[in-house]
Amino acid sequence: MEKSAILLGSEAIAHGVKLCRPQVISAYPITPQTHIIETLSEMVDRGELESQFIKVESEMSAIAAVLGSVSTGSRSFTASSSQGLAMMHEILHWFAGARLPLVLVNANRALGGPWNIWSDQSDSFSQRDTGWLQIYCETSQEALDTIIMAYKATEQLMLPIMVMIDGFILSHTMERLMIPAPEMVDDFLPPYKAPCRLDPENPLTFCSAAQPDLFYELKKNYSNTMREALTLIAAVQNDFALKFKRRYSTVMHCQEGDKNSDTAIICCGAMTGTARVAVEKLNKKGTPFDLFKLRLLRPFPVTELAAALQDKKQVIVLNRACSYGVGGTLSQEIRSALYHLDQRPVINDVIISLGGKEVSPETISEIVKNREQLSAAGPNWL
Repeated sequence: MEKSAILLGSEAIAHGVKLCRPQVISAYPITPQTHIIETLSEMVDRGELESQFIKVESEMSAIAAVLGSVSTGSRSFTASSSQGLAMMHEILHWFAGARLPLVLVNANRALGGPWNIWSDQSDSFSQRDTGWLQIYCETSQEALDTIIMAYKATEQLMLPIMVMIDGFILSHTMERLMIPAPEMVDDFLPPYKAPCRLDPENPLTFCSAAQPDLFYELKKNYSNTMREALTLIAAVQNDFALKFKRRYSTVMHCQEGDKNSDTAIICCGAMTGTARVAVEKLNKKGTPFDLFKLRLLRPFPVTELAAALQDKKQVIVLNRACSYGVGGTLSQEIRSALYHLDQRPVINDVIISLGGKEVSPETISEIVKNREQLSAAGPNWL
């Protein structure tokens, strides 16, 4: 049976990883991710988790170590944050190009300079073109559950998956949650059997050079699998809901206005909880708004998002990452997803929190109340 526990978000992640029984763990400490690997190392040291824990000297070494372990057919895990994730950039491309399954947790933190240890989503958004699936979590419970679902998906797709939690907001705060029973997870997630692996008895070549035509075909196949991943992710989420009674979707309708609601707010990650409070209060006061949470950034759920927003006249996008010279990164993704619609809503691009800038329900309420003053050309810095 599941058991209830009060855990830090980073501890919840560690418990989710433990339930998935990785054979190799390698990571380098960086705030605010450090608690994840500290907890896992303690689990290994106490004999609670049968895994080889590889100590390394940098984030580049950590991702390179698990590149090797996954190539031999081992279920593996790593984690990072901010400059550490940036340091992994080269090997992130190699992981995707080699079609190797891995779950990596990133505790979102601003990228320097200037130095900043607080949370925004610039680190992971800057990696969205590396070929990894990206999933953003609102709560620690969602993060723990997503780890389990991510392992099931990555090993079926043979594509690596990055799971995001907001640094400090989730990683360093406590939440009462449910930890699934190990036997239930074992039934949901069978041991990994690599379709091909490094084996002295059966030599294979991995990550060799490719001529232009072959390179193009391999990338085309990768793109096709990414699109197919939307269907598989939906199936994994449905299977998880049937077994564990907690349901997730790629685009989640968190607060619903009345039938006259023509405005929606959309965000991703832990800020969704703050937005829930703001929108609930606005709806009670007779100002109807819908709130949507985007869980999946890659592959981008174009069809699901278009269906959710096609009847809206205005969409306010709350961004925690910016592509300087253009605007909010999430806003760009949403504009692109809705461009094909005959009736498109106005996208209001709001840069709301970089470097951990505090956002309260009142902040979001003020944005909504003054929405007529928002520039449709954007970005709107607050």
